[in-house]
Amino acid sequence: MRDHLDQRGALPISGPSKIDDGTRVLVGGAVTHRQRPATAGGVTFLNLEDETGMLNVVCSQGLFFRSKRTIRSSPALLVRDILKNVDGPINLIADKVCQRQLNLGSGTGNRARSSIHPSTTRR
Repeated sequence: MRDHLDQRGALPISGPSKIDDGTRVLVGGAVTHRQRPATAGGVTFLNLEDETGMLNVVCSQGLFFRSKRTIRSSPALLVRDILKNVDGPINLIADKVCQRQLNLGSGTGNRARSSIHPSTTRR
């Protein structure tokens, strides 16, 4: 899976810790859990994991409704995000998600169902 993510320009989960706040990044990994607490005003929280670590992903209410099926059911995601790297845990504010096949084997079945490409820095 990592080779395919690297080819698409996706950073390892540990990568954003070295990147400036406000930068748009692309990451991919297995979804370890999802939370949509009633007190969060419709915000959904995801954790992505790869071989380098875990990362918090915040999905707005609008993104959740646009990509509800993908966010709720995909075992792995490719996520384009805006990095929030200010004092404390690193959070990614998702602006697009793409379903991934979770294949821990030899590299087949790792194709995304739609295309996401990283873009330039946004501040």
